[in-house]
Amino acid sequence: MSIETRLAELGIELPAAAAPVASYVPLVEQGGLVHISGQLPFVDGKVVTGRLGEDVDLEGGMDAARACGLMILAQLKAAGLLEKVERVVKLGAFVNSTGDFTDQPKVANGASDLMFEVFGEKGRHARAAVGVPVLPLGAAVEVDAVIAITQ
Repeated sequence: MSIETRLAELGIELPAAAAPVASYVPLVEQGGLVHISGQLPFVDGKVVTGRLGEDVDLEGGMDAARACGLMILAQLKAAGLLEKVERVVKLGAFVNSTGDFTDQPKVANGASDLMFEVFGEKGRHARAAVGVPVLPLGAAVEVDAVIAITQ
């Protein structure tokens, strides 16, 4: 089954791939691995902002991480690589959070669970989830990825 078909089955419509907000490219493919730059949680064209443990609750953080995951998929689609995904290798989740917030791994599950929904076992991956004091544009979450593709 194609990934586009799977997305349709899940009722998922990918957003337009976001343009970089600084001097970098959205992704780089080298040797069968695609390194996807950190993606922000765009919903209806606006970045989900705020800080976990302050003004964003856990569910809101998970939703923001899922939005980052959708943007990762959108970047793959824009580059013509979505159907070539062989394996999601690693996600890195950065969570804008207070010093006493310790549920970064649960927030990151928003993106991780999406990868499993879309790719099945090929979507299981290694991961880091860290708390940070601030993210670009005040985003609540940012997620980057390493994806293996067929050559």
